[in-house]
Amino acid sequence: MKKKLFYIVFFVVIFLIISCNQQSQASTKLSGIESFPDSYKPYLYELKRKHPNWEFTALYTGIDWNTAISNEYANDKNLVPISYSDNWKCLIPGKYNIEIDSGWVNASKQAIEYTMDPRNFLNEVRIFQFEKLTYDENVNSESGVNKILYGTEFYNKMVSYRQSNGNVINTNDTYAHLIMNAGVYSGVSPYHLAARIKQEVGPFLSHSSISGKVQGYEGLYNFYNIGATSSAEELGAIKNGLKYARNGNGGISNEEMQNQLIPWNTPERAIKGGAVFIGKSYILVGQNCLYLQKFDVNNDRLSSSPSSSLFWHQYMTNCLAPYSESKSIYNGYNSSNMLNSSIGFVIPIYENMPSQPVNSPNIGVNDFVSDNTKVYANVSGNLNVRTGPGTSYEVLISIPAKQTFTRIGRGIQNGERWDKVLLDNGMIGYVFQSYVSEYTAPKISSIKLSVNNNILNVGDKKQINIKVEPSDAIDQIVWTSSNISIANVQNGEVTAISSGNVTITAATADGSVFDSLDFVIRVPAQSINLDVNNLQLIKGKTMQINAYVSPPDSTNKDIVWSSENSKIATVNQNGEISAISEGETVINVKLKDENIMAKCNVKVIEIDNSYDFNVDKSIVLNGDEISSVTSSNVGDFKKLVDTNLNMEFYDSKGNLLDDDSLIGTGYRLCLRNDDGDEVYNYYFIIYGDVNGDGLINSLDVLVLQKYILEMKNLDELYLKAGNISKNGQLPSSLDVLKIQKHILEIKNIEQ
Repeated sequence: MKKKLFYIVFFVVIFLIISCNQQSQASTKLSGIESFPDSYKPYLYELKRKHPNWEFTALYTGIDWNTAISNEYANDKNLVPISYSDNWKCLIPGKYNIEIDSGWVNASKQAIEYTMDPRNFLNEVRIFQFEKLTYDENVNSESGVNKILYGTEFYNKMVSYRQSNGNVINTNDTYAHLIMNAGVYSGVSPYHLAARIKQEVGPFLSHSSISGKVQGYEGLYNFYNIGATSSAEELGAIKNGLKYARNGNGGISNEEMQNQLIPWNTPERAIKGGAVFIGKSYILVGQNCLYLQKFDVNNDRLSSSPSSSLFWHQYMTNCLAPYSESKSIYNGYNSSNMLNSSIGFVIPIYENMPSQPVNSPNIGVNDFVSDNTKVYANVSGNLNVRTGPGTSYEVLISIPAKQTFTRIGRGIQNGERWDKVLLDNGMIGYVFQSYVSEYTAPKISSIKLSVNNNILNVGDKKQINIKVEPSDAIDQIVWTSSNISIANVQNGEVTAISSGNVTITAATADGSVFDSLDFVIRVPAQSINLDVNNLQLIKGKTMQINAYVSPPDSTNKDIVWSSENSKIATVNQNGEISAISEGETVINVKLKDENIMAKCNVKVIEIDNSYDFNVDKSIVLNGDEISSVTSSNVGDFKKLVDTNLNMEFYDSKGNLLDDDSLIGTGYRLCLRNDDGDEVYNYYFIIYGDVNGDGLINSLDVLVLQKYILEMKNLDELYLKAGNISKNGQLPSSLDVLKIQKHILEIKNIEQ
C-alpha cells in the first residue's frame, strides 16, 4: 500500500511540475508585421498590401515547436477522415485505420505539423482561421451573417421548429437574425457563429442535431454540437450533444445552465445559449480565433483556469477544421464586400520552428528534385504563385512577367508539373512549370516610368506604366517607396496609405538603372460642419463660429468665409461674424478649390440701447449662447446678472422655471421689457449635460455614445455641450471619457 501511495504522489508531483513549466512560459502579444519572425513577414506584407486596414498581432506562445507537436500527436486529439490518403493518417500499428469516431481516424504527425504551422495559411482565404472572434459592431451585420449562410438551407429562411410534443412552431425570425442577436448577447462574432454552424451541422436543416426529431430527445436542438463527444452507440455523438441541450449532461451547475439558456428547446435558445458557451469557454478566455480553439497553445487561458494545462481544452478534433471554416468566413466577407474592413488577426509563433513552412501531406517529397536555378516568369500577363502544386490551392501573390526568382524544387510529377520556388521577398510557393524559364536575358539599359495622374486619394491604387530598353531584357525590377507609411508599391501598383508626398522608384537589382515618379497622396474632404447653423445677433455684437472639415485628417482645410449681404452681417476669415444692421443674411463657408460648402443663417436684431444686461466675468456670452455657467440653479445664476430687464427662465420644452430649478443645456433665458415684450433670448450650454436635464451622469454618457455610433442625432447646443475639449470639433470618445471621469470624481469638467 505504501509503495502504491508513493507512485501516486510521484506522478502527481511530475504532473504539477509539467503544468508549472507550461504556465511559466507566458504568451506575449506584439502588434505589427515587424513583430513577426522573418519567415512570416513576406506573406503578411502581401496581405497588408491587398488590405491596408487589416491588422496583425504576433502571439509568441513560448512553447517549443517539438513540444507542441508531441502533445498534439497523443490521445486521439487530432483526426482526419478515413477516406484521406495514408500520408494524412497515423500509420502506427494498432492505430492505422482504427476509427476513433465514425469515419474518422488518428492524423499523422506530418498532418499535425502542417495544420499547426501558421505560415501555411497566411493567404487571403485561410488567414481567417486567425481572425479575432469577438463581436465588433463596426464589422458585424445581419446582412453579412445571411451572406455567410448562402448556399445552405439557413439562408433567408424563417425559423420553424418542433416542440417535444410534435407541434410545429413557425416564427417571424430568420436564422440570420437569431445568429446576429446571439453575437450581440454573447460577445462572440456572429460571422464566426454562422460559419461554426455550417461546419458542425452542414447545409441542411434536417441534420439530426437540429431536427428536433431524435427519439428520446424530441424538441431539443444543438447547433454547435456542444458536448457531442464520440460514442459507439448509433447517433452516439449526436445524442450526447442533445443530452447537453437537455440538462448540460449533468456536468454543469444550475447557474451555468441558466447562463447558457439550457434547455435548448428552441433554435433561438440553442443558438444564443451555445454562443454563450463558445464565448465563455473559448473566445473570451484567450482562445479567440479558430486556430486557438483547435490547438490549445495560448497561456492566457490558464489565467482563468490556473489548475489547468495546455493542449487539452480543444473545441474540435478535426485537425483541418480551422482550414475549412476559414473558407466559409472568407466567402462571407467577400460576398458582403467587407474584405477591406478593419479586421484583426492573432497569429501564433513557436520556439524553434522549422526554417520553412511544413509541406502539406498532399505534396509528395518524391515529386520534386532539389534545385537552385535562377528563373523568370515567362508569361504575357501575371504569374500566380500558389500555396501548393495545383490550381485548387490559393494564390499567395501574382508576379509580373519577366520577374526573376529562384526555383528550389523542380517538379517531376506525372502529368501537370509544378515547381517549388523562393521569391526574393522570402515567400515560398508553387508555380506551373510551363510558365518558368531559366534566366539568360540581356541587361536593362534604361527604365522610363509614366502615369496619367500622380495625385491619389488615400485608399486609391494606381498602376505605373514602365518601359524598359531593350524590350526583351528581363532583369528583375525592384520597386521602392521613399515612405511606405504614405504609399507602398508592389509590382508597379501604388497603394495610397496616408497623406503626404512620396517618391516611387523602379530600378534594376544592382540599382545602376532607375527612374522615379513623385506622387501626392491626399485625404479627400467629404463635408464642412459648423458648430452653429442658425444665429441671432444683436446689432453691434460679434460671435465666433467654428467650422471643421470631415474627416479630420483631410488634406485640404483651406476654408473661405463670405457673407451674402455684408450690409447686414460681415464675417472675417477666422469665422468671426459681426452684426451690422437689422435683417437676415447667410454666411457661406466653402472649401477652397472644391465644391464643398456649409451655411449659417444669421438674423440681426436691434434693441434699445437703454437696456442693460451684464453678467459676471466668469460667464461667457457668445452671440445668443451662455456658457461657463457654474451656478447649478436659476436663483444662483440671477445673482451673477446685473440688468434693468425682466428675466424669465424656460426649459427646452418651454416650461417656466422657478429659482430652485436646475439649469440645463438648451434652457432659455428670456429678457423682457416692462411692457412684457421679448427683447432678447439667450440659450445655455452646460458642458457634459448632453441630454439637457441639468445633470451630468451616465445618461449623458449613453446619449453621447449613441451619437458617436451614429444611432442618434444631436442639435447644435447639445453637440457643443458634448465637446468637453472645447476645440470646435464634433464630440468624440475622448469627450465620453472626460464625462466618465467627472462622474467618478476623478477630474471635474470645467465649465
